Amino acid sequence: MTPRPDASDSMRPGAGLIRGIGLWQATSLNMIDMIGVGPFITLPAILAAMGGPQAMLGWVFGALISMCDGLVWAEFGAALPGSGGSYVYLREAFGDRWGRLMSFLFIWMILFSAPLSVASGAIGFSQYTSFLWRGMTPLESKLVAVGVVVLTVALLYRKITTIGKLSILLWGGVLLTVGWMVVAGLANFHLKNVLDFPPGAFRLNMNFWFGLALASRFALYDYWGYYNICFLGDEVRDPHRNIPRAVLISIAGVAAIYFLMNVSVISVIPWRQAVALVSNPNQTHNFIASVFMERLYGHGAAVVITVLVMWTAFASVFSLLLGYSRIPYAAAERGDFFKWFAKLHPRHSFPYLSLLFLGVTAAFFSLKKLTDVISALVIIRVVIQFLSQTVGLMVWRRRRPEVTRPFRMWLYPLPALIALAGWVFVLISRAQEMRFIFYAVLVTAAGVLLFFYRAHHQRRWPFAG
Repeated sequence: MTPRPDASDSMRPGAGLIRGIGLWQATSLNMIDMIGVGPFITLPAILAAMGGPQAMLGWVFGALISMCDGLVWAEFGAALPGSGGSYVYLREAFGDRWGRLMSFLFIWMILFSAPLSVASGAIGFSQYTSFLWRGMTPLESKLVAVGVVVLTVALLYRKITTIGKLSILLWGGVLLTVGWMVVAGLANFHLKNVLDFPPGAFRLNMNFWFGLALASRFALYDYWGYYNICFLGDEVRDPHRNIPRAVLISIAGVAAIYFLMNVSVISVIPWRQAVALVSNPNQTHNFIASVFMERLYGHGAAVVITVLVMWTAFASVFSLLLGYSRIPYAAAERGDFFKWFAKLHPRHSFPYLSLLFLGVTAAFFSLKKLTDVISALVIIRVVIQFLSQTVGLMVWRRRRPEVTRPFRMWLYPLPALIALAGWVFVLISRAQEMRFIFYAVLVTAAGVLLFFYRAHHQRRWPFAG
């Protein structure tokens, strides 16, 4: 029997895009997406979730889920290297009928989750700005966050080859920031602070498991981004090799950086003092990296690290908007989303209308509270995207065994099952967080209704004659 053509042959929108991103550019785009402002604003919240240094288990658990899920992305990305990432994967995994629904729900979710993700970086940038601008009012803080989004859109409004070079420059700033914190912390390491566990820290009761679930949720928010290059599949050179390599290299590298950086910080700042930084519900003064450096080297060093963290936050916003703007474009080009998202810039060949739409929406979400933005982002994406994509890989393996897979998941299906269990676990939350699960269900239901409305209007499945 003659094998069917690779799915990538029929699933590749975006032929007009330029393949200008190599392995290290791809890895840098992933890493500046992952090492955004997240670890510099979530560490106090993670410590508060478990009430002590045992919260480092949240980072370990988050790394485990990320690596298992990264293998899902690596296999899909190598075999289906088209712009759109999960849009392409879900469509192929579930087939022409149900795949249409699943991929449409993913695009629908992107209109919410992508701006939320960008907004979280912009809000973090604004929080660290308040260390330099101590008299900044809440209104001025919101305007700073919106301004970051506007500036990022302006920088992305250009040719992809120029952006690839700019990503290396931004990556250098990111590595300088985390490198300085790790070196400074290890040079002034106090083991007693790291081992200052409160009584009953490892008692395996409900508080422990709920705390670990919440800590892991924040940690996963910090790890997310290892798949960013999958959204740019049509702009990657030798994607069958470079996409899985970039995904796995970025996860391993960032996991090591996060563990060293966070252990270094709590060795200098006792965990109770770190938790005090988030005792204010508004979290207007959450700049732990600045406090860390000020304690070690004085105010001047704190100002420098603050600027570097702001650079890192901006770099993540840059990478996020770049990757996510390609997803509605890919769906629209195939005819599965609103047509105007498929328009490319006449001179520089990038999806400028998709970029502008997500930028405007992100600017709006930048006016919201950071903790709400992060919780809504994580839960919506887990419910709609990550669970369905992991199941989709297993369905695809059984449904299309003849497809050429340049990269195959190690120890299949164990990593996929671990990822599924991990996603379900992080959905466990305290009662006050259940509203975000309700929001995710509401967004999903609205997406299903919109899909069937469009299908009826266009006389497509399940309404086709």
